[in-house]
Amino acid sequence: MTNSLITNPLRKMMKRLVLRWLLYLLLCTFALYYMMPLFVMITTSLKNLEEIRTGSLMSLPREITMAAWSTAWSSACTGIQCEGLRPYFWNSVLLAVPAVLISTIIGAINGYVVAQWRFKLSNILFALMLFGCFIPFQVVLLPMARVLGMTGLAGSISGLIFVHVIYGIGFTTLFFRNYYVTISAELVKAAKVDGASFWRIFFSIFLPLSLPIIVVTVIWQFTQIWNDFLFGVSFSQAGTQPITVALNNIVNSTTGVKEYNVDMAAAIIAALPTLLVYIVAGKYFIRGLTAGSVKG
Repeated sequence: MTNSLITNPLRKMMKRLVLRWLLYLLLCTFALYYMMPLFVMITTSLKNLEEIRTGSLMSLPREITMAAWSTAWSSACTGIQCEGLRPYFWNSVLLAVPAVLISTIIGAINGYVVAQWRFKLSNILFALMLFGCFIPFQVVLLPMARVLGMTGLAGSISGLIFVHVIYGIGFTTLFFRNYYVTISAELVKAAKVDGASFWRIFFSIFLPLSLPIIVVTVIWQFTQIWNDFLFGVSFSQAGTQPITVALNNIVNSTTGVKEYNVDMAAAIIAALPTLLVYIVAGKYFIRGLTAGSVKG
């Protein structure tokens, strides 16, 4: 009887341990399968062309070389020009940073108004802005091109900033509104009783509480803007194209020998900023989501 009482808990513990290790093994298998394309990209970018032709796709480089990275950054051809990704990288920086800041600020103000300062037709206005989040990019290309032409912003980085701000306001308003409705309305009432103005309440109460949702919004907007290709190829011209357009040109404008190592290095360079943003601020992104950005 005593041995049975001892062995039953041991069996249960061993069963849980085995199941746990099987779960870990399954998760590790999925992770390795998911990371395999990145592994191929990195290893291919570190090989020379001869090794790529004669070696295996999954093999490690016999001799590591950074020549492909140097070519992709400074001398790869994006058509008739062979300047690499460097000028287009800085175009994307000049585009993404202001667009993210402006759309985040406007979204914060809009979300604050819709969530805490209800007015007639406020729900309808919010519904229309929410509807704008789901309009496909292709639908707005022609009207946006007309607007850019009439304002003199066509083919410029300023025009691309304008496009991304307009298209991003719906998302940023949604994020901030869903976060601000979780903040007690009693704070606003107390501030109004004390004579605080609209802007005083926003800057003194809501903005200091908004760090989690600001991080969520900045990561979302930066990722969307940096990775955008359609708006970049539609509304830019030579000299103002973002890095995604340049990457496409590098991959598709190669003549002679196809330099797969340069293509892979260029793709990694184009993806590095968003990857670094998630590495640095990923935990804050999760905190922001759980703090109320998807509630309401």
